Amino acid sequence: MASVFPGMNPYLEHPDLFPGLHHWLIIEIARFLSPQLRPKYRVAVEVRMYETADNPSITVGIPDVMVTTRQHNSDADGTNVAVATPTSKPVQVTVPTPITVKEGYLEVKEVGTEQLITTIEILSPTNKRPVKGRKAYEKKREKVLRSQTNLVEIDFLRKGEPMPMFGDHIASDYRILVCRGNRRPLADLYAFNLRDVIPAFPLPLRPGDNEPVIDLQILLNEIYDVSGYDLVVDYRQEPVPPLSAADTIWADQLLREQGLR
Repeated sequence: MASVFPGMNPYLEHPDLFPGLHHWLIIEIARFLSPQLRPKYRVAVEVRMYETADNPSITVGIPDVMVTTRQHNSDADGTNVAVATPTSKPVQVTVPTPITVKEGYLEVKEVGTEQLITTIEILSPTNKRPVKGRKAYEKKREKVLRSQTNLVEIDFLRKGEPMPMFGDHIASDYRILVCRGNRRPLADLYAFNLRDVIPAFPLPLRPGDNEPVIDLQILLNEIYDVSGYDLVVDYRQEPVPPLSAADTIWADQLLREQGLR
């Protein structure tokens, strides 16, 4: 069963579902590209790892300091010192526990030389929040942008701060950035919204090479079917994160037409 939405399915942005979708997209893009790039290039699935305690699901509890009584004791030189009496029962708190985050991405490398030609990134929720995950990704992004490596950056998340770029005055739900190493600082931005079909784009390679066109809409529909998302998504509920007022009305009508509400 294909997704009922014409483009990106907003229900797949749910924090419980998007990590799985992220892995599916990485693998399916690699599977699609590999036979088209052989024998000159190969597609490598890479993993970026870092430790962070910046988990939004973790709340650090800092209880107020409570002084129930004060006693005036005299120390050795006769100075009066205020001593706080501890509370009789402990207060339960939550501390930030470091966790290891693993983020997959793709690299297109030249066979023989192993030279990195193109990096393909799919942004995760941690990449779009002002926490350690964003800093780690921005550092990697800046390194790529300083080189001649091509960059493809896919943003299927409405929530969070988009990656920085200049000359972008388009407010959009989703984005695909295609940045060629030999054209920087110029890049191609595919901006689209919930109601739009996901645009196809060419994979940048070396100048003069035939570039395969990546149609993420086809891949997403195939993933939706194979993974059985229709069996776990409850379309009677509102998506997380919530839609705008106008898109809520549009989505409600669409789902009712499909018999899902």
